[in-house]
Amino acid sequence: MEISYFFDSYAVIEILKENQNYSKYIEEETTITVFNLAEIYWYVQNNFDEKTSDIVFEQYKDSVVNIDDETLKEAVKFRKEYKKKDLSYADCIGYVYALRNNMKFLTGDKEFEGMKNVEFVK
Repeated sequence: MEISYFFDSYAVIEILKENQNYSKYIEEETTITVFNLAEIYWYVQNNFDEKTSDIVFEQYKDSVVNIDDETLKEAVKFRKEYKKKDLSYADCIGYVYALRNNMKFLTGDKEFEGMKNVEFVK
C-alpha cells in the first residue's frame, strides 16, 4: 500500500532548506492547503529574494486542496481540544485533512511528535 502525505508547512520549508532528513519526500506528491501556501510564501519572502518567492509560490500553488466545511469545523474542534499545545489553524486544518483523507501528516513540529497519523521528521 502506497502512503500519501499531507505536507505541513514545516516539511516544505525543510525541503527548501535542503534538510537531508526530508530528501526521501522530495519526489512525493505534495498536498497542502492555501494556509500552508501562505506560511511557505511568508518564509521564502523573509529568507530569499522576490524572484525566488514567486518561483516557490508557483511550484506549490497546484498542490493546494480545497477544505470542505466539515474538515474546517473538525479542525477548529481539534485546535480547541489541544489548546495547550498552541497549534496554528493551518496545522490543525492540515492534520484533520490528512486524517480524513487517509494521508500521513508529515511534519517536524514538536507539538505533533508522537500523535496518531503523524510522520515526524526533524
